Amino acid sequence: MPSSSLSPSCHGSPVQGGQSHGAGFQLALVGMPNTGKSTLFNRLTGGHAQIANWPGLTVELQRGPLPDDGHGSSYELVDLPGIHDLSGSSEDEALVQRFLRDTPPDLLVVVLNASQINSQLRLLLQLRQLGLPLLAALNMSDEAGRFGIAIDHQGLSQALGLPVLPVSAKRNQGIAELLQTLHQWGERPRGSEVALPGSPQPPVPVPEGWQQELLTRFVTIPEGLLHHRTRLMDRLLLHPLLGLGIFLVMVLVVFQLLYAVTTPLQDLLGSALDWIQTRWLVPGLQSLGCPDGLQRFLVDGLWLGVGTVATFLPLIFVFYVLIASIEDSGYLPRAAFLMDGFMHWLGLDGRAFVLQVMGFGCNVPSILGTRVIRDRGMRLLAMLCLPFALCQARLTVFIFMAGVFFPRPWWAPGLVLFSFYLLSFAAAVITGLVFKRAYPSDGAFVLELPPYRAPSLTTILRRGWSSMLNFMVTTRVFILVGAAAIWLLTNLPPGATEASGTSLAAGIGRFFQPLLGPIGMNPELTVSLFFGFIAKEILLGAMAVIYGTTASGLGAAIQTAITPLQSLSFMTFVLLYTPCLGTVAAQLQESKSRSFTLLSLGWSLSLAWVMAFVVYQVGGWILFLR
Repeated sequence: MPSSSLSPSCHGSPVQGGQSHGAGFQLALVGMPNTGKSTLFNRLTGGHAQIANWPGLTVELQRGPLPDDGHGSSYELVDLPGIHDLSGSSEDEALVQRFLRDTPPDLLVVVLNASQINSQLRLLLQLRQLGLPLLAALNMSDEAGRFGIAIDHQGLSQALGLPVLPVSAKRNQGIAELLQTLHQWGERPRGSEVALPGSPQPPVPVPEGWQQELLTRFVTIPEGLLHHRTRLMDRLLLHPLLGLGIFLVMVLVVFQLLYAVTTPLQDLLGSALDWIQTRWLVPGLQSLGCPDGLQRFLVDGLWLGVGTVATFLPLIFVFYVLIASIEDSGYLPRAAFLMDGFMHWLGLDGRAFVLQVMGFGCNVPSILGTRVIRDRGMRLLAMLCLPFALCQARLTVFIFMAGVFFPRPWWAPGLVLFSFYLLSFAAAVITGLVFKRAYPSDGAFVLELPPYRAPSLTTILRRGWSSMLNFMVTTRVFILVGAAAIWLLTNLPPGATEASGTSLAAGIGRFFQPLLGPIGMNPELTVSLFFGFIAKEILLGAMAVIYGTTASGLGAAIQTAITPLQSLSFMTFVLLYTPCLGTVAAQLQESKSRSFTLLSLGWSLSLAWVMAFVVYQVGGWILFLR
């Protein structure tokens, strides 16, 4: 398809008289939420930005290089957060406005959802008024074709004076043509005095009714566009009662699958690590003449701590694959719509519910995702509630504990996990009711439901793999330092051992026993909770070092040290007290308030103690009556 020409922005790299070779260009992707923008970014750059059917996931500016054009020019692509218009007041929209004002790109690639072009063309017309070089990428064009939507790309391109290209990032259609167009733009001579289509022009008002005129002339949308299958599924999934039941069943199935699929993989990996330790690591250190103290530090400290955490890598992979499947299907915004009325009762809206679901992966990006909430009061209230989401780091602890203390019948571990999911939501409800008057809001909630889509196997597997690798990269320092510190605490002063009761760790446990004893915490659990405050990922590794056992033997060691009731109290406290230092840092960064961050920290610790006290004391009373 012939496309309109583009000339570079006046804000680009200083290249004179057509000397484009060796130049560097900055391109930016911008578009509404749910346009497949991050998917297109990954397709163009080979990067791994998080992909989901919900606004707010791309809250940091992702950058990546485009393929070389063969002439020495370099291209950097920036993935901007999704916005609805240029006059919005949310954090994401303010960020895009600042980016375009202070660091305008050489070329702005506007990504539109072709199947919803009637509602998305307005943003393109607004951006056209900025005077920056533009290119429009009509993503999901294959989906629009299936819905019977016909778009005259050439006519629309000529009317707008800028290239309009149909693409499908998900199916890799039109990507080569898009890259070719971008490279052709970069090779154009510079310094031309002729105003080419797409070059910077003085902003002029959008003619009244121009959007509708463009749609009438160049877009054919069949009557009754909403697919019959979509209507039928929405009738079930958005039903006030039936839809809620389906959602809860879906969550229960996810947890049952997690336990059923990952437990055998974890056992296999744990056995493999034990074999490596006995057959290679210990003999290798002995053959090198490693001193006994250093050998115990490396094997009983670093290796046991890191190995225990490593056994949960299959869980992290499967968890993110399941979550990505739900997000990629288009169901998540419908869950937000379904829960909006209930969340409004708490002083929040459906966006907070979706961010809560995002928190199942990690609380930090869900805190950052509150930037899509424009009202500051609602945003702060959401930041108080979100840390209670059952993140994957805490999930590893619960799957381990449930498998050790509640292995039978076969559905019991999954039911335990589901119960703690409900408890996490109950904690968010309590927080909303307590603080909604302190952080009032009146912001409106606008939501556009995408069509249902079959999840892309490649996309969800890549999401699972990249999330697992990201876990390894971001937590490796915490895990290594934490495992080393725990071994030192359990082996100092010199001559102390884990079981002697004279170590620093035992002293710390005894010091806090008056506070944590009433909720069933023994000194060993108390020490592990301190390291869990740094990062929940190292909590089980800390317990392995404290109890002086391998990953495969940790279950038996804990089973002899605490009761099932103590395990329930421990899991309750782990769920509700501060997730990790990263979450605290994210709250401080986003709220820009130390007092708010301290309030959140104090509230979560207080609620955790009270709920664990209720579980342990009431549970003990019930057992006594039996």
